[in-house]
Amino acid sequence: MEKTAEVEKGPEFEEKPRDENGIIDGENADGEETQKKKKKKRKKKKGGEDGTSGDKADIDNMTEQLEEQKINETGDAEGAEGEDGEKKKKKKKKKKGGSAKQQTVPPSIPVIELYPDGNFPEGEIMEHPIAANDQTAKDRFTSEEKRALDRANTYLYEEVRLASEAHRQTRQYMQSIIKPGMTMIEICETLEGISRKTIGEKGLEAGLAFPTGCSLNHCAAHYTPNAGDPTVLQYDDVCKIDFGTHINGHIIDCAFTLTFNPKYDKLLEAVKAATNTGIKEAGIDARLGEIGSAIQEVMESYEVELDGKTYQVKSIRNLNGHSIGPYRIHAGKTVPIVKGGEQTKMEEMEFYAIETFGSTGRGVVHDDMETSHYMKNFEVGHVPLRLQRAKQLLNVINQNFGTLAFCRRWLDRLGESKYLMGLKNLCDVGILDPYPPLCDIKGCYTAQFEHTLLLRPTCKEILSRGDDY
Repeated sequence: MEKTAEVEKGPEFEEKPRDENGIIDGENADGEETQKKKKKKRKKKKGGEDGTSGDKADIDNMTEQLEEQKINETGDAEGAEGEDGEKKKKKKKKKKGGSAKQQTVPPSIPVIELYPDGNFPEGEIMEHPIAANDQTAKDRFTSEEKRALDRANTYLYEEVRLASEAHRQTRQYMQSIIKPGMTMIEICETLEGISRKTIGEKGLEAGLAFPTGCSLNHCAAHYTPNAGDPTVLQYDDVCKIDFGTHINGHIIDCAFTLTFNPKYDKLLEAVKAATNTGIKEAGIDARLGEIGSAIQEVMESYEVELDGKTYQVKSIRNLNGHSIGPYRIHAGKTVPIVKGGEQTKMEEMEFYAIETFGSTGRGVVHDDMETSHYMKNFEVGHVPLRLQRAKQLLNVINQNFGTLAFCRRWLDRLGESKYLMGLKNLCDVGILDPYPPLCDIKGCYTAQFEHTLLLRPTCKEILSRGDDY
């Protein structure tokens, strides 16, 4: 049996005004509050109960009216209160924690605008290699001293991560569009145009670190087309795409190999595995010679069959990885890709490009073909110049490239002409160093993979690592 209790009626039980159908004002037929009434309650609460001023309440009311107007323009107000309302919340969260914009296709928005909070994507994090009975490397992750050093270098980390993200976005787009039938000039100029935009090119503060290498087949490195080069990419070509970005001289040097014929798959697999081995072995106190031995062992464990003939993949012994310094692509230390007696150790806060080259040829390269790459000698002091054209050209180089590598196409782009005599003079006196293409024997095939890593106090960060490789 249902029990009832009599209670004294208060103001809340007073008779409420009803319409001609007997329905209480502000409620629907089922006695539920309408959206209009709910909004009135919210307005009242904002304007009085929370103690805010009437002006603030008026502003809040106007804001809600504008929101209601937007909802009505998009369609159903009831749906907007539910699904659309949730979507709005999600969008706001995304703005706070991530990108304010979405990258275009092809990429055209500077990466710095995609991450307005300055938190750029971190590279792959790995522990430093641990020697037998040595816990030092493992303890780096938890050492408060090392963590404090990491925090002190946050600004540097964000700069190189920005350069890395610009590299990733550029190369991932280029991998999707490079096809046989494109000229090498078209490939390089398209890549460089996109890279200039993603890095937010700004003089020597941000830009390209060196010319785009697009070396083909037996040519392993340092080929980029000069003006008028008619070379066209073919289905059976093995093309190495090697380009760099930098922020304030902090360089990301990263490369990959493109093929279209699956017969080269094993060659690419060998070189990629060798690069990953070098990355794994690298770290604070790692000996460079031991890294080279590990790379060669993995590289030369592969064989590739081409047109009915089997070749052992060979490490190209006179090509190396290298340390990287500010505005200096080769900073003095080399990372061999064959075994040797080099006992030099890697050190904390050093940058390294771990790059490996595999070949079906002799495994040795030599200078060949027309030179396109040049770079100012980092150690050179003042050298008197007699040729006026050489003086003018050096001023252009200093202003636009400094000690970063450049190519003849980039001089053309700046409007320079009739500069070959000046280039030769600058090379002859030792101010510039020429870097001609490096080739193995004709008829063979070479491949390359490369990543830039930083030996942080707590760990090593493979800055240029991406979903592609």
